[in-house]
Amino acid sequence: MSLTDLLHFTLWASCIEFVGALLLVGYVLGALFLLLRTRNILHAQRLVADGAIACLSFKLAGTLLKTIELRTWQQILMLCAILALRTILKRFFVWERMRLQRLQDQEKHA
Repeated sequence: MSLTDLLHFTLWASCIEFVGALLLVGYVLGALFLLLRTRNILHAQRLVADGAIACLSFKLAGTLLKTIELRTWQQILMLCAILALRTILKRFFVWERMRLQRLQDQEKHA
């Protein structure tokens, strides 16, 4: 694989990760607007958790695209650590979103 091909994959991976970051910023801004408009902190928190979940999916896709250029064991171990951390974070945000949904449902029924 040539250097041009590697740069091409790296550029695409960076673009995908950037889209994920923009997505998170959009969700956070939406949550802030919602919080200012409705004062419903649980709904705003759930919106941020949704954004984090979506963002981590894009980040994971970018990281996987970068694996094409792995050449040493140190790079492979670093990828494993990143994937593990992102998996843990995503599971945490999914759990947090479910918890916030339950709290919101309890408020509606109370």
